[in-house]
Amino acid sequence: MRTRHAAVAGYFYPSNPDELRETIKSSFLSRVGPGKLPPSEHKVEALGYIVPHAGYEYSGPVAAHVYYEISALNDNFTFIILGPNHYGIGSPIAVPLSDKWETPMGVVEIDEMLKRDIIRESNMIDVDDSAHWREHSIEVQVPFLQYIIKEFKILPISMSYMEMGAAIDVAETIFRTINGRKTIVIASSDMTHYESQVSVREKDTAAINAITSLDISGLYRAISQNNITMCGYGPAAVLMHLSKLMGYLQVNLLKHSDSGEITGDTASVVGYASIGFYKKMSGKTP
Repeated sequence: MRTRHAAVAGYFYPSNPDELRETIKSSFLSRVGPGKLPPSEHKVEALGYIVPHAGYEYSGPVAAHVYYEISALNDNFTFIILGPNHYGIGSPIAVPLSDKWETPMGVVEIDEMLKRDIIRESNMIDVDDSAHWREHSIEVQVPFLQYIIKEFKILPISMSYMEMGAAIDVAETIFRTINGRKTIVIASSDMTHYESQVSVREKDTAAINAITSLDISGLYRAISQNNITMCGYGPAAVLMHLSKLMGYLQVNLLKHSDSGEITGDTASVVGYASIGFYKKMSGKTP
């Protein structure tokens, strides 16, 4: 058995389990968050979500909008978590060799059967732990899941290669392998980085409009033309294409904010968005 130990505990989120739970609780109750604690009583038919991945102090309240919604689900889901590889270490697109991931709140199992099927179906996805050991974009999603759900598995997919063709290939691989399985896809991404709040909101809106329209080429075009430093555009494109393949055509912006809303410093902020992909109207409004 091979376990990946937490790489960013004590940095992106607290390493003490009790402090970690209190921090997550505060994210739900934040004025930027949903303002209430899970579980939600409002079940929705969602394929997946785009969720931010910065330090909990900054992006946790925005992420909490997604996890509040997920908290209405039953146990025993597998969460396919796609995240950008910020360090560029290891294979360009990779699932981990590890069969367990550990956080301060305990150990989560990898869905080995789904991993096997995805590897068999794809010529682009490798098995490589080195692509995951240091990366935070997937890891920071796991404690939120542990807070709201007792029993679940994960399948992390790290992406340093995020061109549109690669994203489409990954989406089609997932499409061929999840039929009949209880899965939720998490595409981990922050939005525009380290610009004024005015600039971030303008650029983020261009990207969000493409995402909610399921316009994949429009997303890549917006990123290129507007110099949008959205780090997880590949994972987002995977979820967008998968949504079209599976007929989840209702895309709702759950929350859009930025680090300036927390720190009060609006001169240099990072944008965060939580976005849901649904079979039908969720009842949520932007």
